Amino acid sequence: MSFVDAHGFPAGLVLRVLGVPVSTYYDWRTRRANPSQRHLDDAVLLEQIVKIRSVSEFATAYGSPRVWLELRRQGVHVGRKRVERIMREHGLQGAHLRRGWKGGSTRQNPPTGRRRTCSNATSPRPRRTGCGWPI
Repeated sequence: MSFVDAHGFPAGLVLRVLGVPVSTYYDWRTRRANPSQRHLDDAVLLEQIVKIRSVSEFATAYGSPRVWLELRRQGVHVGRKRVERIMREHGLQGAHLRRGWKGGSTRQNPPTGRRRTCSNATSPRPRRTGCGWPI
């Protein structure tokens, strides 16, 4: 739709070539000039969500449940699914582990040195059985 506004061609001609009804274009222009109350409220809510997520470096990992709880603590009465929708529309996503991930979410320190192996060929100690006596 913004293509029609950007190029100065007659709107009716361009819309006919593109196969878009003229009423759709003029409805889009009206909604763009006068956004609904819901869109205005969503913009205010988005600012609050971004503010919550920018409090600390860890807050950027907050997903919609945590953001929703923080909004409730601040006294903003909003639905959980509305927060989810706004975050999804603007690409805001919480940190999550990949599916099938078995390890923890923290990074471990690299090993400081080589570890001893347990095979018989390299082990200087004699192998022991379950009761503790050498074989």
